[in-house]
Amino acid sequence: MPDFKVGTVTHYFDKIGVAVVELTDNLAVGEKIRIQGNGGDFTQEVDSMQIEHEQIQNAKKGDTVGMKVNQEVQQGDEVYKVA
Repeated sequence: MPDFKVGTVTHYFDKIGVAVVELTDNLAVGEKIRIQGNGGDFTQEVDSMQIEHEQIQNAKKGDTVGMKVNQEVQQGDEVYKVA
């Protein structure tokens, strides 16, 4: 099963290593994602997500979430769920 797109990076806070992602599909803590674009190409597990500074375990399509990322990303980078 190929990776499928679950969102796009809309902002990156470099001081705290957090990407803001607008979701086009559901995503949960513990799932593996791949971030690809001008910022690079890497895979990581979703360790934590927040909406409005509230920790969440599951996010749904249409949510905008903040998530800690292992590497620097850029606006426009695409987020894929790894099967």
